Amino acid sequence: QRMERGVSLAAEKLFPLYLSGHVIKGFGRGSTQLGCPTANIPTEPYLNRLEEIPTGVYYGLAAVYNLPNDPPGPFMMAMNIGWNPFYKNTQKTIEVHIIREYAESFYGAEIRAVALGYIRPEANFSSLDELKQAIQDDIVYAVEKL
Repeated sequence: QRMERGVSLAAEKLFPLYLSGHVIKGFGRGSTQLGCPTANIPTEPYLNRLEEIPTGVYYGLAAVYNLPNDPPGPFMMAMNIGWNPFYKNTQKTIEVHIIREYAESFYGAEIRAVALGYIRPEANFSSLDELKQAIQDDIVYAVEKL
């Protein structure tokens, strides 16, 4: 499925978009099914704000603090805000994929992210492979923009 990237007039007024929190456990699909580990930011502090933020994939920078074996950053990131239609989530999530390898998982660590641009709206996919390819394309787009 060919996707247009980088166009959202509704999102443009949001930047820079700052989000932070302590990393929480998500559904565990990023690393296991998608090959794209994510750090999940709690949505509760942002419930009102999430109503205004268009769902979709964003690019920007993120830093994770107080890790014993990794510098905090900031590093390039791609972030999904939304429902993950392929998985039919019933709650909106904020999932940050930092474009680098980490020595270990960092649940509970403080993460600070700033979205600088919009990649694409959320979409449903006909297969897991199609979703995985879209994620990889999003990461390439984020790197090109940053």
